[in-house]
Amino acid sequence: MIPVERNFLELRDLKNLRFNSIKQTKLIVKKIKPDFQLNKFFYKQVGKKYRWIDRLSWPDEKWIEYISNKNLETYVISISDDLVGFFELLYNPQLKETEISYFGLLEEYIGKGIGGYALSEAIKKSFDKDINRVWLHTCTLDHPNALKNYIARGMTIFRKENINILDN
Repeated sequence: MIPVERNFLELRDLKNLRFNSIKQTKLIVKKIKPDFQLNKFFYKQVGKKYRWIDRLSWPDEKWIEYISNKNLETYVISISDDLVGFFELLYNPQLKETEISYFGLLEEYIGKGIGGYALSEAIKKSFDKDINRVWLHTCTLDHPNALKNYIARGMTIFRKENINILDN
């Protein structure tokens, strides 16, 4: 068993966003049309070092069903024509909130000042909808700077939990 600490963070007002404007000249954050292959690619590539395993067994039909959710938006982060990372925003109109369900950069782009800017954009785009909060969760299996980045953007921890996962 592997002990894991999971942190749930939120931002309740866009004015509390501490925007990271460090931006590489050609960095682009763009909403894409549903493309299960792209979501699947990023899930596998970004998540391989961080034990993102829940969706690895999904057949293509399940991926297609997932990305067909009208409340899900996928954004890709790119520099020129190179894919850098992605994030998924899952809007819940009943609760008036958006979950940043997945966020990450490809390994070769980590540590280049992209994550803070991309997260700032994800939070801003979440508030494009009529919401009361944006939230996400991270854990000790994620990149060591993930929690620091979320807090640096103005997000606050609203819940913590300790869980144990199987060591495969």
